[in-house]
Amino acid sequence: MHVPPGFAVVTPYIFAAEADAYVKFLAAAFGAVEIGRSTAPDGRIANCQLRFDTAAIMVSEASEAFPASRAALYLYVADADGAVAQAIAAGAEQIMDVDDMPYGDRQGGVRDPSGNIWWVSQRKSPEPYF
Repeated sequence: MHVPPGFAVVTPYIFAAEADAYVKFLAAAFGAVEIGRSTAPDGRIANCQLRFDTAAIMVSEASEAFPASRAALYLYVADADGAVAQAIAAGAEQIMDVDDMPYGDRQGGVRDPSGNIWWVSQRKSPEPYF
């Protein structure tokens, strides 16, 4: 089995209304880097691949056949406080204050302009969760 570098056997795929603006939000909010894009004849995003450090996601323009999706994503960062502040400055809505969690993460939550939830987490413990 071959899985492209940066992708996992399960990779998030988000359908978003105004996908181009959503891709720009992901870059501004979380530092996502666009690694490839294909467009439909009308110029809308058919598939855009974005890298978040060692992981990737895909984004496409929502349509009647593929309506906007809602997901909850868990994003590891080096600095949860700074990352949540950056996401809010880029247009996300804070849904959970950043705080130290009993499971060893410093974590906050935001809802992006497309309605997806991002749990922004800084792992504070070298121990596994379980």
